[in-house]
Amino acid sequence: MIVNYLKIALRSILKNKLFSLINVLGLSIGVCATMVIGSIVHYDFTFDTFHKDKDRIYRLTTEWESHGNTFSNRGVALPLARTFQEGTTGVELATHFRNTSFSKVENKNLDLTFKNIQNSILADNTYFQLFTYDWIAGDKESALAEAAQVVLTRKTAEKYFPHTEVGTVVGKTLMYNDSIPVKVTGVVANFTQNSDLRFSEFMSMASAKMFGLPDIETNNEWNSTSSGNQLFFKIKDEASIVAIRSRLDALAKEHKNKAPWAENETRTFLMQPLSEIHFGGEYAEYPFNNSEHVASIKVLKSLGFVALFLLLLGCANFINLNSAQALTRAKEIGIRKTLGSSKKQVIRQFLFESFILTSIAAALSLVLAPFLLRQFSDFLPGDISLSVLYSFVGILGIIGLVVLVAILSGFYPAFVLSGFRPASVLKGQFSKGDQGVRLRKTLTVFQFVVAQVFIIGTLLVAKQLHYVMNTDMGIKTDAVAFVTVPRNDRSAIKKERFFSQVKEIKQLFSVSLGGDPPASNSYTSTVLDYFKDDHEKHQSTQILWGDANYLDTYNIPIISGRDRLNDSIQEYVVNEAFAKEMGFENPEDVVGEFLKLDTTNIQIVGLMQDFNQRSLKSGINPMAMTGDWGGDNYSPFHSVHFDLGPDPEQWDVAIKQIEEAWSTVYPEEEMRLQFMDEIVKNFYRTERSTVQLLKWATGLAILISCMGLLGLVVYTTERRVKEIGVRKVLGANVAQLNLLLCKEFLILVGIAFAISVPISWYLIQEWIQDFAYKTNMSWWVFMSGGLGMVLVAIAVISARTYKTAKINPVDSLRNE
Repeated sequence: MIVNYLKIALRSILKNKLFSLINVLGLSIGVCATMVIGSIVHYDFTFDTFHKDKDRIYRLTTEWESHGNTFSNRGVALPLARTFQEGTTGVELATHFRNTSFSKVENKNLDLTFKNIQNSILADNTYFQLFTYDWIAGDKESALAEAAQVVLTRKTAEKYFPHTEVGTVVGKTLMYNDSIPVKVTGVVANFTQNSDLRFSEFMSMASAKMFGLPDIETNNEWNSTSSGNQLFFKIKDEASIVAIRSRLDALAKEHKNKAPWAENETRTFLMQPLSEIHFGGEYAEYPFNNSEHVASIKVLKSLGFVALFLLLLGCANFINLNSAQALTRAKEIGIRKTLGSSKKQVIRQFLFESFILTSIAAALSLVLAPFLLRQFSDFLPGDISLSVLYSFVGILGIIGLVVLVAILSGFYPAFVLSGFRPASVLKGQFSKGDQGVRLRKTLTVFQFVVAQVFIIGTLLVAKQLHYVMNTDMGIKTDAVAFVTVPRNDRSAIKKERFFSQVKEIKQLFSVSLGGDPPASNSYTSTVLDYFKDDHEKHQSTQILWGDANYLDTYNIPIISGRDRLNDSIQEYVVNEAFAKEMGFENPEDVVGEFLKLDTTNIQIVGLMQDFNQRSLKSGINPMAMTGDWGGDNYSPFHSVHFDLGPDPEQWDVAIKQIEEAWSTVYPEEEMRLQFMDEIVKNFYRTERSTVQLLKWATGLAILISCMGLLGLVVYTTERRVKEIGVRKVLGANVAQLNLLLCKEFLILVGIAFAISVPISWYLIQEWIQDFAYKTNMSWWVFMSGGLGMVLVAIAVISARTYKTAKINPVDSLRNE
């Protein structure tokens, strides 16, 4: 029976090559999108899922609320890491590690030197008890028990000890930072599965003092929180989450900051499940992950809906096309039923045919999927692949998808075709009622609603992106760049030497020394106090560090007052947002007032114009600019900023001279030049990805919708071929007939447009709420989407109706 079904199905597919091809293409697009998006979703949901007892592992984070502002930090204060487990019921194991880096690592025996070592942490033995690592050599119970001990990953061990069996490096010594000998006590395998905890070497926590870091056993700085101090813990099976949270609240209350400016500050310690860390957008990028990719649940849900709708469009397309074929296959069904085939057998036959077409579509999807994935390579992690599709689970998923799509798309056509009466169809008599017509029209409207929502959504998202990327941020972003001196070598002498050499470059219009650029995801905030008469205000303020040329380099004007005289005098230049938050109706009145930082009174000498410090998703924060007060002990001046000028032909000359100056001062370090416009562009990386995704989704949705429309046009024109012949005999020309046939379908497009407008409006309003600055929802965007779809529909409809209208009436009426 199966062989017979297969023969009939293949014969039918080959007989109706055009419809079969359209069916396969429509389904393959939907299935391909589902495969690619499914791989992306699978990738993001498999981070750190291989750790034992993963569902019981949490990370502690810190959140502050002060004066209406909320701040989050992925780290904790050092004393909390020491005291958390001691009095907390329900905690089975806790581990604390600290992000660190090393300026130099040397293998003296092999005369090898490695510099600027990143992705390293300070940890103790509890780290390897909590997280699952495969040990190649060493004892995980004691590998980090004492000072001057380090555990390496296999790749790091192979780098430090080339041509050496990694299992034999335990016991060997490496020299860190020129003068600290450290013994290798273990080697672990690199993770082969997705993880955000990708570290290259693990230094014992007891070594902290040797590297000039605070000792966790004696540190009592409860009010100092660093994102590099991480605390993870595992709860017991019977543990009460409520009890643990109560303990954390008690610790936060017990160690509340007693400083006057922190009187209204509330600190909370939060429990973040291990499974949510990869999606922790509120903590920015995970600092130890090489990838810039931070997953978003909202984005993944959107991707899922895109895949679902494209798949449904393919299924609707299949139903419409098979319904259009009903007239041509009716006699075939009549003969089969006359020869004894039951209704169930006919349904099985068509479902089997649907399964064959869906299987072909799935096979084609596997070929198309790598191409589609490459189109999104600019905003996807480099290590994402389609390998999951070829795993056991992936193969089962594909089989399940094929069966589901085959049933979903094939059941209705099979049910309709199997219901034809043999006597009627063999006489060429078909029902003229509305059975099935409404469903086909509904499916066509659904297809065009989805397509127009995609079109309008793409236009509006692109319009918003163009608006934020071209809106004046209040600072100069073109031809402005900066270079950050090495983290491991920020001596004042070298920094000043490099700065002096860069200032001598004639092609540069302006050169300044400072901290981060004025617009950046990296920033520092503090609370500044203002007291005058009975007026008291404590303001959370973003701090900007720069010398006397900094504002000129970025074209930030002084509205009132003056710039700071020099970096040795403690003075502030504040922005308009700061003055308004302080309660000054006229912002210029803030000049001359004094602010208190801890116990120091500092005068405001100038008012600078507001500018956006981050993306236009955020508003303008209160800001105060100041100079370098730290001297040699601590200097916030770590970057040299410069204006390359308006002549692009001189940029390469200037950059080459900057590189020469760098190689003179920092010969062993790599220079990293960052352009301000690239930083601004990266603010909207997710939005640019969304536009790219919507463009592809829109194109695919239009393609599938047009295929569905073609099916309905074919169905209608074949039913009305005799009517068209009569009208031609009575004098109707081709244009009139074309208009007659187009009118019915354009009504469907119009209905789809009316439905799609409010849906698009609602979805865009939800999406655009993330932006502080919004473009207007122009009426022409909605009209463009509708008009574009109408033009596409007319082209598709006319291509078929013109052919039908040209048929000779003699041929269409010969049987009458």
